[in-house]
Amino acid sequence: MFQGQGNRGMAFEMLLNLVNAQYNTKGLALINKRPTPVKVLKSKGTQVIKGYFEEKSTVDYDGTYNGKSIAFEAKSVGEKRFDLKNIHKHQLEYLQKAEKHGAISFFLIEFRATKEVFLVSLNFIETYVMQSKKKGGRKSIPYDDFTVYGYLVERGRGVPVDYLSIVDKLNDQKVMIL
Repeated sequence: MFQGQGNRGMAFEMLLNLVNAQYNTKGLALINKRPTPVKVLKSKGTQVIKGYFEEKSTVDYDGTYNGKSIAFEAKSVGEKRFDLKNIHKHQLEYLQKAEKHGAISFFLIEFRATKEVFLVSLNFIETYVMQSKKKGGRKSIPYDDFTVYGYLVERGRGVPVDYLSIVDKLNDQKVMIL
């Protein structure tokens, strides 16, 4: 459906927007999609014809759940590996700062090839980013590592991708995803 390079994650983003709207309707959480700041130079009605990104965005989503702040980045990949080029320095820095201030920070990674979504900790991604900086280090994370160190997000609570159930489970087990 969305074939272009720029639209490869649009279906996943639309799904997460639906999930977050359902969480809000059910009174479970208030999670918002963060818009990328754009300076509009020319428009026609509601359509932007010419513009540029004013500044780097923060992360895709943030909000509140059970009295705690949540911040996360959502990525969608077509292969059975996650290319580290998909993570930008400013995204990591924002999640690190949010976590330092008590937020629950994580990544949701969709593997379109397997039709699976994994929740992974900021620490998980940081570990691979640090390894990639070493000479000859990894450039991607294999799918199998997500199955071992990540958490498969499934349908639940009437939503197709119930990532908050993973947050609950980890909180109940007192396991740090942060």
